[in-house]
Amino acid sequence: MAEFNTEDYLDGMEDADKLAEQAAASEPEATPAEPAKVTEEPADAEAPADAEDDSLTPLGKAKAEAAEYLDALQRERAAFVNFRNRTAKEQDKHREHGVVDVLTALLPALDDIDRIRQNSEIDDSFAAVAAKIDKTFEKFGVEKFGEAGEAFDPTRHEGILRKPDADVTEETVDTVVEAGYKIGDRIIRAARVVVAVPQD
Repeated sequence: MAEFNTEDYLDGMEDADKLAEQAAASEPEATPAEPAKVTEEPADAEAPADAEDDSLTPLGKAKAEAAEYLDALQRERAAFVNFRNRTAKEQDKHREHGVVDVLTALLPALDDIDRIRQNSEIDDSFAAVAAKIDKTFEKFGVEKFGEAGEAFDPTRHEGILRKPDADVTEETVDTVVEAGYKIGDRIIRAARVVVAVPQD
């Protein structure tokens, strides 16, 4: 076994120290880490939205007031349109009631005119007056109805007499005694008729 030499061991230690110093010198000096930048947001950014109302510019306030006035104006306009439509309907209803009252009062005279037309010859002057009366009622939406030969309809006809007829297969208007009158879908008076019914 070889004998341990102290001087050789110490010489080797010196060489190791030199190598360590050279390695340390060759490494770049570490730069200290820069602290992270903290971005500070202005305190006003998180302020509640309601706070903005207090800081409106004059233009913003003017726009807000204009929006309020526009909303109020639109509400008033809608109310006026509803009032106008309601008033127009009420006027039409009153107008119709007036026409019905006049027509009802003149029904006997109109029936007499129809009888004269059916049963005798009338002169030209009387015929002209009767035609004017008919046109006047037509102007106000009054419609005369009831014709011989049409199907009997209990919602439009009042049967005052029934007579058997071998020529009909269903209840039919045989004779119009008094014409019916209506305004639109409203029956003022049903036509009074003789009804032909099929024979058994």
